Amino acid sequence: MANSVLAFLLGAVAVLVLPAAGLAYRTGMLPLPAALLQGMRSAAYLGVAAIIVSAIAMALAYRRRVRRGIVLAAAGLVLGALAAGIPLRWQRTARSVPPIHDITTDTVDPPTFERVVALRAGAPNTLDYDPSVGQQQRAAYPDVMPVTLPVPPDAAFEHALDTARDAGWDIVDADREARRIEATDTTFWFGFKDDVVIRLTPAGAGTRVDVRSVSRVGRSDIGTNARRIREYLASLQAG
Repeated sequence: MANSVLAFLLGAVAVLVLPAAGLAYRTGMLPLPAALLQGMRSAAYLGVAAIIVSAIAMALAYRRRVRRGIVLAAAGLVLGALAAGIPLRWQRTARSVPPIHDITTDTVDPPTFERVVALRAGAPNTLDYDPSVGQQQRAAYPDVMPVTLPVPPDAAFEHALDTARDAGWDIVDADREARRIEATDTTFWFGFKDDVVIRLTPAGAGTRVDVRSVSRVGRSDIGTNARRIREYLASLQAG
């Protein structure tokens, strides 16, 4: 029974390390590299240990017909797998995408920021667009493209603004004359702030919508900005 309790506690601690890493970064206790690397690594190691201890504890509890011990060991096994699986999945995703953090539907003439600029003072990542990033983006995310709405610009602007609000973004500026929307999205886990600009231009009887999403910190966004743009444009077209 003691082995099963140990297995469960080990799995629980492993899972708690993950949100603790995000909290440590949010509160300034750890810089980003340390929070990511140490947090992920610790969770993975503890998760693997929990899996091993849980498997042994479950076998012993089953042999002794201790039902509660089996349940605790099984819970420890699940928690350990979760704690180890998340960092491994994150690492696999990081290796599958280019180390970039500036994604746009228009890599030739990307939308520009105005009001957001002041909010990014001191941010490690700048808003200067690097054409080489566009080349990497086109290879990794060929589906990130502008969309055309079958409505005039004024109606498209209101719809684009409502969709941005529905996404939970903080609207920084909504310039109807320039047909530009600027917003900030904060990630759930580490609280990263990524800035988004939406540009609307007439396209025949409709409106072309371009989106750009740029992280304030981190060399690689692990695909977050591309996913954000995809989800936004999908919601925009669905609405």
